[in-house]
Amino acid sequence: MSSHPPIPTRVVLLSGPSGSGKSSFAARSGLPVLCLDDFYKETGDPTLPLVPGTSDIDWDSPLSWDAEAALAAIGALCAKGRTSVPVYDIASSSRVGEETLDIERTPLFVAEGIFAADIVERCRELGVLADALCLRGRPSTTFRRRLLRDLKEGRKSVPFLLRRGWRLMRTERSIVARHVALGAHACGKEEALGRVAAAAAGRCVKARAA
Repeated sequence: MSSHPPIPTRVVLLSGPSGSGKSSFAARSGLPVLCLDDFYKETGDPTLPLVPGTSDIDWDSPLSWDAEAALAAIGALCAKGRTSVPVYDIASSSRVGEETLDIERTPLFVAEGIFAADIVERCRELGVLADALCLRGRPSTTFRRRLLRDLKEGRKSVPFLLRRGWRLMRTERSIVARHVALGAHACGKEEALGRVAAAAAGRCVKARAA
């Protein structure tokens, strides 16, 4: 009896503005999830960018994120089904531990985070991209959801959260446009669920080339 080659593991990259519902959507998908926000750089890193004209660290800039480490984790999951990932504490802006993510033989997983679109092309070049999605909604709804979440979790000081929140609400449409330009497909949650289901069934709607 001839054996069939193993089904290659691929990734759905899930981006979108902070507060757009990426984490809840990823959990709803039923697939293993790699949280890309755990690859933020730590306070004290000299390469961390600042918001122009302020002393605030710009945590919404891809320069605040370790793309190479995130790509290495995705590559390991696709090749071996497991990898070590950092445990990141947003309130202290530091890595507080490490854990093993094991997806076993699952042929599809979700990697979600605000910088997911920044690695669409790299994942395509590696041959592991199933789809790339950007969740979008009403900026006012995103603002409210983000602020309530961040206050509940004590992520940063209230003045910082308000400054960041207003800035992100004003620029949300341009954030989505940037993710689309990087190769992600902008859509609501129901369409995104349909595309994830298609990818899981091997009927992937290819993310367009940038």
